[in-house]
Amino acid sequence: MNTLDAKRVLETALLCAAQPLSVRELRQLFNDELGADTLKTLLQDVQNDWTQRGIELVQVASGWRMQSRPDMRDYLDRLHPEKPPKYSRAAMETLAIIAYRQPVTRGDMEDIRGVTINSLVLKQLEDRGWVEVIGQRETVGRPMLYATTKQFLDDLGVASLDQLPPLESPGGVNEFFTAALEDEVDPAQMPMALEEPTAGESPA
Repeated sequence: MNTLDAKRVLETALLCAAQPLSVRELRQLFNDELGADTLKTLLQDVQNDWTQRGIELVQVASGWRMQSRPDMRDYLDRLHPEKPPKYSRAAMETLAIIAYRQPVTRGDMEDIRGVTINSLVLKQLEDRGWVEVIGQRETVGRPMLYATTKQFLDDLGVASLDQLPPLESPGGVNEFFTAALEDEVDPAQMPMALEEPTAGESPA
């Protein structure tokens, strides 16, 4: 199979996939006849081919996916004018704490926020697939430890936690979360905690 045909196969699979495709899955398209380096080169070629279009190829935590570019959002939103309910400030503060301090217990989160966290907030984040319980801390009561998921990274459009903006960047985290999770987050409700939560202080 020549390079042009291989790229066509990749594009077709990525455009038709409902979820990001991992490198392992993409190699299955070619019966593992293409090495990882060759596949990476082909994916970069596809990225370059789509640079001037409304769709882009990006790498997220779960793999590779085709998605609309941010500047297309206003047009696409016209097809679905009804917006889903926005997440609360408490939910976004809790999510930010988990993202930047994980793994954390509910007690850790409450110490940072300075207020009690409603169980429904954690359930909402779990139901959305953004956080999960990854174990228990070896201490009195064995509290559950929470961490973010690959789905969270996928929805942010990043491949790893290393790509989150640094906390010491004023406003940077707020803008990043607002833009990446625009469909779920009301910018007016973005938490100050995203700028730099400090243990024992309430971000509100």
